[in-house]
Amino acid sequence: MAYTVNELAELSGQTVRTLHYYDQIGLLCPARNEDNQYRVYGAEEVDKLQQILLYRELGFPLNQIKDILNASDFEREKALTSQLEALIQKKCMMEQMILNVKKTISAIKGEQVMNDQEKFEGFKQTLIEENEKIYGKELRKRFGNEQIDSANEKIMKMNQEEWDALSELEQRILTLLSEAFPEGNPAGEKAQKACALHKEWLCSQWKPGTYSKEVHFSLAEGYVADTRFTAYYDRVGAGCTAFFRDAIAIYTGHNVH
Repeated sequence: MAYTVNELAELSGQTVRTLHYYDQIGLLCPARNEDNQYRVYGAEEVDKLQQILLYRELGFPLNQIKDILNASDFEREKALTSQLEALIQKKCMMEQMILNVKKTISAIKGEQVMNDQEKFEGFKQTLIEENEKIYGKELRKRFGNEQIDSANEKIMKMNQEEWDALSELEQRILTLLSEAFPEGNPAGEKAQKACALHKEWLCSQWKPGTYSKEVHFSLAEGYVADTRFTAYYDRVGAGCTAFFRDAIAIYTGHNVH
Protein backbone atom coordinates (compact mmCIF):
# COMPACT_ATOMS: atom_id res chain seq x y z
CA MET A 1 0.00 0.00 0.00
CA ALA A 2 1.21 3.50 -0.83
CA TYR A 3 0.75 6.55 1.36
CA THR A 4 0.89 10.29 0.88
CA VAL A 5 3.00 12.27 3.31
CA ASN A 6 -0.14 13.29 5.23
CA GLU A 7 -1.37 9.71 5.44
CA LEU A 8 1.98 8.37 6.65
CA ALA A 9 2.24 11.19 9.19
CA GLU A 10 -1.14 10.24 10.63
CA LEU A 11 -0.31 6.52 10.56
CA SER A 12 3.06 6.88 12.29
CA GLY A 13 2.26 9.70 14.69
CA GLN A 14 4.93 11.93 13.15
CA THR A 15 4.40 15.41 11.75
CA VAL A 16 4.45 16.19 8.06
CA ARG A 17 7.28 18.60 8.78
CA THR A 18 9.33 15.77 10.31
CA LEU A 19 8.85 13.56 7.25
CA HIS A 20 9.80 16.44 4.97
CA TYR A 21 12.95 16.94 7.02
CA TYR A 22 13.86 13.26 6.79
CA ASP A 23 13.53 13.56 3.02
CA GLN A 24 15.61 16.74 2.99
CA ILE A 25 18.56 15.13 4.84
CA GLY A 26 18.41 11.93 2.81
CA LEU A 27 17.20 9.75 5.68
CA LEU A 28 13.82 8.73 4.25
CA CYS A 29 13.40 9.58 0.57
CA PRO A 30 10.08 8.54 -1.00
CA ALA A 31 9.25 8.20 -4.67
CA ARG A 32 7.45 11.04 -6.46
CA ASN A 33 4.13 10.94 -8.26
CA GLU A 34 4.89 11.55 -11.93
CA ASP A 35 1.81 13.73 -12.39
CA ASN A 36 2.09 16.12 -9.45
CA GLN A 37 5.49 15.31 -7.86
CA TYR A 38 3.84 14.59 -4.50
CA ARG A 39 5.74 12.29 -2.17
CA VAL A 40 4.64 8.63 -2.30
CA TYR A 41 5.65 6.24 0.50
CA GLY A 42 5.58 2.53 -0.29
CA ALA A 43 6.17 -0.59 1.82
CA GLU A 44 9.94 -0.09 1.83
CA GLU A 45 9.65 3.47 3.15
CA VAL A 46 7.12 2.40 5.81
CA ASP A 47 9.52 -0.30 7.07
CA LYS A 48 12.39 2.16 6.99
CA LEU A 49 10.43 4.72 9.01
CA GLN A 50 9.74 2.05 11.63
CA GLN A 51 13.49 1.44 11.88
CA ILE A 52 14.18 5.16 12.16
CA LEU A 53 11.68 5.58 15.00
CA LEU A 54 13.06 2.55 16.85
CA TYR A 55 16.59 3.91 16.64
CA ARG A 56 15.36 7.32 17.76
CA GLU A 57 13.66 5.71 20.75
CA LEU A 58 17.01 4.16 21.65
CA GLY A 59 18.68 7.57 21.58
CA PHE A 60 20.60 7.36 18.30
CA PRO A 61 21.24 10.71 16.54
CA LEU A 62 19.79 11.07 13.05
CA ASN A 63 23.17 11.15 11.29
CA GLN A 64 24.11 7.83 12.90
CA ILE A 65 20.72 6.32 11.99
CA LYS A 66 21.30 7.36 8.40
CA ASP A 67 24.72 5.69 8.33
CA ILE A 68 23.31 2.48 9.82
CA LEU A 69 20.37 2.23 7.42
CA ASN A 70 22.45 3.10 4.36
CA ALA A 71 25.25 0.65 5.16
CA SER A 72 25.76 -2.01 2.49
CA ASP A 73 25.60 -4.79 5.08
CA PHE A 74 22.40 -3.57 6.77
CA GLU A 75 19.96 -6.42 7.50
CA ARG A 76 16.50 -5.52 8.78
CA GLU A 77 15.93 -8.73 10.77
CA LYS A 78 19.35 -8.46 12.41
CA ALA A 79 18.71 -4.79 13.21
CA LEU A 80 15.32 -5.57 14.74
CA THR A 81 16.84 -8.31 16.89
CA SER A 82 19.49 -5.87 18.13
CA GLN A 83 16.84 -3.21 18.76
CA LEU A 84 14.71 -5.69 20.69
CA GLU A 85 17.64 -6.51 22.97
CA ALA A 86 18.31 -2.81 23.53
CA LEU A 87 14.64 -2.10 24.27
CA ILE A 88 14.54 -4.94 26.79
CA GLN A 89 17.61 -3.45 28.49
CA LYS A 90 15.93 -0.05 28.51
CA LYS A 91 12.79 -1.60 29.99
CA CYS A 92 14.84 -3.23 32.76
CA MET A 93 16.56 0.09 33.42
CA MET A 94 13.23 1.92 33.69
CA GLU A 95 11.82 -0.78 35.96
CA GLN A 96 14.87 -0.34 38.20
CA MET A 97 14.30 3.42 38.34
CA ILE A 98 10.58 2.96 39.08
CA LEU A 99 11.43 0.55 41.90
CA ASN A 100 14.00 3.02 43.20
CA VAL A 101 11.45 5.85 43.35
CA LYS A 102 8.83 3.60 44.98
CA LYS A 103 11.32 2.58 47.65
CA THR A 104 12.22 6.22 48.26
CA ILE A 105 8.55 7.22 48.68
CA SER A 106 8.02 4.29 51.02
CA ALA A 107 11.09 5.27 53.05
CA ILE A 108 9.86 8.87 53.33
CA LYS A 109 6.54 7.56 54.69
CA GLY A 110 8.45 5.49 57.24
CA GLU A 111 7.19 2.21 55.78
CA GLN A 112 10.69 0.82 55.17
CA VAL A 113 14.36 1.68 55.59
CA MET A 114 16.40 2.48 52.50
CA ASN A 115 20.18 2.44 52.81
CA ASP A 116 22.39 4.89 50.93
CA GLN A 117 23.54 2.31 48.37
CA GLU A 118 19.95 1.52 47.38
CA LYS A 119 19.24 5.21 46.75
CA PHE A 120 21.66 5.29 43.84
CA GLU A 121 21.24 1.83 42.31
CA GLY A 122 19.01 3.11 39.51
CA PHE A 123 21.42 5.87 38.53
CA LYS A 124 24.40 3.54 38.48
CA GLN A 125 22.43 1.08 36.38
CA THR A 126 21.63 3.89 33.94
CA LEU A 127 25.32 4.76 33.65
CA ILE A 128 26.23 1.12 32.98
CA GLU A 129 23.53 0.80 30.33
CA GLU A 130 24.66 4.00 28.59
CA ASN A 131 28.31 2.90 28.64
CA GLU A 132 27.36 -0.49 27.27
CA LYS A 133 25.40 1.10 24.44
CA ILE A 134 28.17 3.49 23.45
CA TYR A 135 31.37 1.65 24.33
CA GLY A 136 30.40 -1.89 25.29
CA LYS A 137 31.03 -3.74 22.03
CA GLU A 138 34.52 -2.33 21.55
CA LEU A 139 35.54 -2.75 25.20
CA ARG A 140 34.31 -6.34 25.34
CA LYS A 141 36.15 -7.14 22.14
CA ARG A 142 39.36 -5.61 23.46
CA PHE A 143 39.29 -6.77 27.10
CA GLY A 144 36.80 -9.65 27.25
CA ASN A 145 33.37 -10.11 28.82
CA GLU A 146 34.74 -11.17 32.21
CA GLN A 147 36.66 -7.93 32.70
CA ILE A 148 33.74 -5.69 31.69
CA ASP A 149 31.14 -7.69 33.65
CA SER A 150 33.39 -7.50 36.71
CA ALA A 151 33.75 -3.72 36.32
CA ASN A 152 29.98 -3.29 36.02
CA GLU A 153 29.43 -5.41 39.11
CA LYS A 154 32.00 -3.41 41.05
CA ILE A 155 30.28 -0.15 40.12
CA MET A 156 26.89 -1.47 41.24
CA LYS A 157 28.34 -2.41 44.64
CA MET A 158 29.90 1.01 45.28
CA ASN A 159 28.58 2.99 48.19
CA GLN A 160 27.93 6.72 47.83
CA GLU A 161 31.37 7.69 49.11
CA GLU A 162 33.09 5.43 46.58
CA TRP A 163 30.79 6.65 43.82
CA ASP A 164 31.54 10.29 44.59
CA ALA A 165 35.28 9.55 44.71
CA LEU A 166 35.12 7.93 41.26
CA SER A 167 33.27 10.93 39.81
CA GLU A 168 35.72 13.35 41.43
CA LEU A 169 38.66 11.36 40.06
CA GLU A 170 37.23 11.54 36.55
CA GLN A 171 36.83 15.32 36.84
CA ARG A 172 40.39 15.75 38.14
CA ILE A 173 41.72 13.89 35.09
CA LEU A 174 39.82 16.21 32.75
CA THR A 175 40.98 19.28 34.69
CA LEU A 176 44.62 18.24 34.48
CA LEU A 177 44.29 17.52 30.77
CA SER A 178 42.73 20.93 30.18
CA GLU A 179 45.81 22.47 31.79
CA ALA A 180 48.40 20.14 30.21
CA PHE A 181 47.06 20.01 26.65
CA PRO A 182 47.74 23.69 25.78
CA GLU A 183 51.33 23.22 26.98
CA GLY A 184 51.77 20.52 24.31
CA ASN A 185 54.10 18.35 26.40
CA PRO A 186 52.77 14.83 27.06
CA ALA A 187 55.83 14.15 29.24
CA GLY A 188 55.08 17.19 31.42
CA GLU A 189 54.21 16.98 35.08
CA LYS A 190 50.49 17.68 34.67
CA ALA A 191 50.07 15.26 31.77
CA GLN A 192 51.85 12.49 33.66
CA LYS A 193 49.79 13.22 36.79
CA ALA A 194 46.66 12.80 34.64
CA CYS A 195 47.99 9.40 33.55
CA ALA A 196 48.59 8.35 37.15
CA LEU A 197 45.04 9.36 38.07
CA HIS A 198 43.75 7.51 35.02
CA LYS A 199 45.48 4.37 36.30
CA GLU A 200 43.83 4.94 39.69
CA TRP A 201 40.48 5.40 37.93
CA LEU A 202 40.91 2.12 36.07
CA CYS A 203 41.99 0.18 39.14
CA SER A 204 39.00 1.45 41.12
CA GLN A 205 36.71 -0.37 38.66
CA TRP A 206 38.70 -3.39 37.47
CA LYS A 207 39.34 -6.63 39.31
CA PRO A 208 42.38 -6.46 41.62
CA GLY A 209 45.55 -7.56 39.88
CA THR A 210 44.26 -7.10 36.32
CA TYR A 211 45.94 -3.75 35.66
CA SER A 212 49.08 -3.80 33.52
CA LYS A 213 50.96 -1.19 31.51
CA GLU A 214 50.12 -3.14 28.36
CA VAL A 215 46.40 -3.01 29.09
CA HIS A 216 46.58 0.67 30.03
CA PHE A 217 48.32 1.58 26.77
CA SER A 218 45.99 -0.64 24.74
CA LEU A 219 43.03 1.23 26.18
CA ALA A 220 44.63 4.56 25.25
CA GLU A 221 45.18 3.31 21.70
CA GLY A 222 41.50 2.42 21.59
CA TYR A 223 40.58 5.95 22.63
CA VAL A 224 42.27 7.30 19.50
CA ALA A 225 41.05 4.58 17.14
CA ASP A 226 37.36 4.88 18.00
CA THR A 227 35.52 8.16 17.47
CA ARG A 228 33.11 7.38 20.33
CA PHE A 229 36.03 7.50 22.76
CA THR A 230 37.76 10.38 20.99
CA ALA A 231 34.67 12.55 21.40
CA TYR A 232 34.95 12.28 25.19
CA TYR A 233 38.49 13.60 25.64
CA ASP A 234 38.39 15.93 22.65
CA ARG A 235 35.88 17.98 24.62
CA VAL A 236 38.98 19.50 26.19
CA GLY A 237 40.24 20.45 22.73
CA ALA A 238 40.59 18.90 19.28
CA GLY A 239 43.50 16.48 19.43
CA CYS A 240 43.44 16.04 23.21
CA THR A 241 42.71 12.31 22.92
CA ALA A 242 45.87 11.75 20.87
CA PHE A 243 47.79 13.93 23.33
CA PHE A 244 46.51 11.82 26.23
CA ARG A 245 47.43 8.63 24.36
CA ASP A 246 50.98 9.96 23.91
CA ALA A 247 51.16 10.84 27.60
CA ILE A 248 49.98 7.35 28.58
CA ALA A 249 52.54 5.87 26.16
CA ILE A 250 55.27 7.70 28.06
CA TYR A 251 53.75 6.76 31.39
CA THR A 252 53.64 3.06 30.45
CA GLY A 253 56.98 3.00 28.61
CA HIS A 254 55.66 2.67 25.05
CA ASN A 255 56.57 4.46 21.83
CA VAL A 256 53.72 5.50 19.54
CA HIS A 257 55.93 6.91 16.78
